[in-house]
Amino acid sequence: MSQQTSAVQGRFSSFWQRLPDHVDKRVRVIAWLSLIGQTVIVATGGAVRLTASGLGCSTWPKCTDDSWVATPEAEWHGVIEFGNRLLTFVLAAIAIIAFLYILRFRKQRPDLFWITFSLGMAIPAQAVIGGITVLTGLNPYIVGLHFIVSAALVILGTVFVYRVYQGRGGALDVDPLVAGLAWLVALASVVTVVIGILTTGAGPHAGHDGKADDAPVVRNGFDAILMQHVHAYPAYIMLGLSVLLLIVLIVKKRGVSIRFTAALIGVTIVQIIVGVSQARLGLPELLVGIHMVLACVTLSGVTAVILSLSTSRQHTKVS
Repeated sequence: MSQQTSAVQGRFSSFWQRLPDHVDKRVRVIAWLSLIGQTVIVATGGAVRLTASGLGCSTWPKCTDDSWVATPEAEWHGVIEFGNRLLTFVLAAIAIIAFLYILRFRKQRPDLFWITFSLGMAIPAQAVIGGITVLTGLNPYIVGLHFIVSAALVILGTVFVYRVYQGRGGALDVDPLVAGLAWLVALASVVTVVIGILTTGAGPHAGHDGKADDAPVVRNGFDAILMQHVHAYPAYIMLGLSVLLLIVLIVKKRGVSIRFTAALIGVTIVQIIVGVSQARLGLPELLVGIHMVLACVTLSGVTAVILSLSTSRQHTKVS
């Protein structure tokens, strides 16, 4: 064996030994960064939409036919769109670090291994969907798919954070009434988000060409006013079910679940207030952006509630 080979093996061994062998502070931090990053990219994606910058970069994977980066001709539309694309690389770096941090104890925590693997594989998938979005001229259904995948990654990021603190999850540890209410809340939240996506695709913020406000992209054809009302119904149902779930949990003295459910109710109320306000004020861009981010926070809250009702099994030491 050559000295060069030995040196390489020595560096690899040193690197391997420095990786976590259990859930420690580094793992918890990267889990939080993953969840925060997935939420932030929804915010920046919303900024792209709301500032009519969807085609600020006119092609993909390049920004223009002749440049990988935003050009002066695209002005600030190109900067916003290109900035959103750059954030994808930040998420990719976080996903790679998270995956590496789990490798040494992957056999003890295969759940964390597959979560980090899935988060990593979703990054290029999202990039491709984003590219298709641009190449199809901001087709509202592709844009909607882009948001759905982002929402799913927020949910997965929530599971990641929860499990690094509470251990590998098990089955729901509640009676059928609580389980049924919890899953109905989850179903109502998903329906609300999906209808919200269709509502956005019908409204004035479905996107523009990034050059002129009088050149909107194709809408999905639904009546925007009607969709606003349809969108509100499952949100109100979700709030009512959440309150009912909270009452049942208080009676059954499920402490952790009570706190998560109360937080979810708080976020849902704020979300409803923002939704009603934006509808009555003519859909101002800032409120629409806040509404998008709160949708992800709401889904994260629902996920935390479901997870808090399950059993947890610690398989590795935590420090």
